[in-house]
Amino acid sequence: MAAVAVAEQAASGSIAGEPHVLVVPYPAQGHMQPLLHLSSLLAARGLRLTVAATPTTAHLLAPLLAAHPSSVRPLTFPSASAGHDTSGPNSVGADFHAHAAALRAPLGEWLRSRARLDSGDGEVTGLQGRVVAVISDFFCGWTQPLAAEAGVPRLVFAPSGLLATAATHLLFRRMPRPPPPPEGDEGRRRGYAVSFPDLPGAPAFPWPQISRMYRSYAEAGAGEHAEAIKDNFLWNLESAAFVCNTCHPLEGKYLDAQPLKDLAGKRVWSVGPVAPPPADDPAGATDDVTTWLDAFPDASVAYVSFGTMMVPPAAHAAALASALERSGTPFVWAAAAETALPDGFEARAAAAGTGLVLRRWAPQVAALRHRATGCFVTHCGWNSVMEACAAGVPMLAWPMAADQFFNARLVVEEARVGVAASWGGFGGVPDVEDLVRALDEVVGEGGAGVRARAKELALRVAEVVGEGGSARRELDGLVQKLRELGAP
Repeated sequence: MAAVAVAEQAASGSIAGEPHVLVVPYPAQGHMQPLLHLSSLLAARGLRLTVAATPTTAHLLAPLLAAHPSSVRPLTFPSASAGHDTSGPNSVGADFHAHAAALRAPLGEWLRSRARLDSGDGEVTGLQGRVVAVISDFFCGWTQPLAAEAGVPRLVFAPSGLLATAATHLLFRRMPRPPPPPEGDEGRRRGYAVSFPDLPGAPAFPWPQISRMYRSYAEAGAGEHAEAIKDNFLWNLESAAFVCNTCHPLEGKYLDAQPLKDLAGKRVWSVGPVAPPPADDPAGATDDVTTWLDAFPDASVAYVSFGTMMVPPAAHAAALASALERSGTPFVWAAAAETALPDGFEARAAAAGTGLVLRRWAPQVAALRHRATGCFVTHCGWNSVMEACAAGVPMLAWPMAADQFFNARLVVEEARVGVAASWGGFGGVPDVEDLVRALDEVVGEGGAGVRARAKELALRVAEVVGEGGSARRELDGLVQKLRELGAP
């Protein structure tokens, strides 16, 4: 009980009278931030939340705790400090079940103690009150048996879109595999496509565009780590419902097709986008970027970012750098420290005043909403897609891995608010001239059509989160369900 006692001390003092929900994020920035945003929305509607963290991620809760000091408390287990920090680049897969191993036992003990705080006469006792539900990231499937043992429902939070979420769960449920290629003929494996017949339109994706996490499992066979990943997604299908950071303007045809067989027919609450409206950025970081952008005409600048988890290979970065120079497209490139850019590229762009390379945190939302930004060169991580859609900026889609090919399909072929830079992922370097042509299709006069569609989509996204909008109704419905769970 020592770990529980330490954690309990940090989780005391919440307001009484509202349902108490345990929130378990997965500690990678692209997963954690949207679930913390959802937590803020729930707390603003009066719910009490306990948010699990490790010593390496507890600091990320600071804005949430400051905004809701009486209704949100952290639950940090010192025993989970084994150095597994998945908030940095390229570590999601490597530390996938290290996170589960560190938290499973102490969190299960805490949850069991908080799910049975009834004095016997209907009066709930305890500092926070009885936990009535668990909301956890879809990489935290291991919380499903903990919730079941404690006798409380678990809701799965999907930081990805609904198409990607449903398709990923189908993969681990149905286990499609390409036929073994004849010796020396790997091309046959690359040409194999996985179909998703139970989704609207029965989409199909070439094998190289399927999540590397699943392909590694299917190609290499079972192992302790691989089986843990499979179990994670199958546990999700035993949950009470899914809560998805998506919205009707972008994924209406999938939301309207509920119940989805690929998600075991479970209810999907579409509450996105969950990110708060743009606010002033810290430490004047917005000023230097937006001031730089102020010098350019409307819709003339390309904003480039491959996200917090993705570092483009040197050959891919070099191809994009060459395309930007040849096309004369002004740019802001938010480049991770590890990103290798061609020798002299940064200096030439700076000297000409046509390019700004940021090797630090970048005010992405502010940059995307600036009038001079004409396109977003993106890997199509879901948070980036949602930010671009909300800002009304067309995308130059360059998916690399994970759910990004599903997201890029939505952007390019369904919503038609983007153009494909490349479908080759890590394995294919696009021709520089092809990239020049793609830039011309989204920036300047050549991008008038796609920009108009992006602006229209942004208006529709704003409507769904506004008063009476579908996302607002879904969020209010979710809160009502949680309140019903907490009723005597």
